[in-house]
Amino acid sequence: MDLAKFKWTREPESFHITDDTVEIVTKPHTDLWQRTYYHFRNDNAPVFQMETEEKYFSFTVRTDFRESHCRFDQCGIVMYLDSENWLKGSVEYENEEYQHLGSVVTNEGYSDWATTAIDASVTSMWYRFSRREDDYCIECSSDGTHFRQMRICHMHRGGGTIRFGIYACSPEDSSFKAVFSDMELTECKWKAHDGQQPDEEGEKAQKE
Repeated sequence: MDLAKFKWTREPESFHITDDTVEIVTKPHTDLWQRTYYHFRNDNAPVFQMETEEKYFSFTVRTDFRESHCRFDQCGIVMYLDSENWLKGSVEYENEEYQHLGSVVTNEGYSDWATTAIDASVTSMWYRFSRREDDYCIECSSDGTHFRQMRICHMHRGGGTIRFGIYACSPEDSSFKAVFSDMELTECKWKAHDGQQPDEEGEKAQKE
């Protein structure tokens, strides 16, 4: 990928970029979250993204977070449209036994968080972010070859021009180096659904 096409939203104080690798050193008390459950709003994580109007594509990246050591340390993929409309997928450190592999979708200023526990020994994860118009899919992989679905979602502001890429942050009093590599932009790997057909009455109501 041409990393020259990427731009920072909140440039970190410490980072390093080569032709095929991005390193971000997180600052303490940085995060992305909006309102739900905790009620607070955090919108200060560094985000490195490119812009596109392409409606069908997949973006793949490998993350290395072996230095994460504090609760909620995280790095992964992101589509950050504005402070109240974005999504992310990452592994969040919890303790010496397990971590949270999960995703957050934020529509109109409210976040959700879907997770599954994985062993704390995991220090690397691949992600594949796919777009089909204003619907999106996040997948993960331990080897970069075999991906499994984490989430399918609709983004209310996800049509037209979007921005997508990578992020890293440390919500608590912590800092670590996140390494991103093997970034690739391809045709959409998330294939069209070939099962149940859309409801005709529902489609008619939408058109009316």
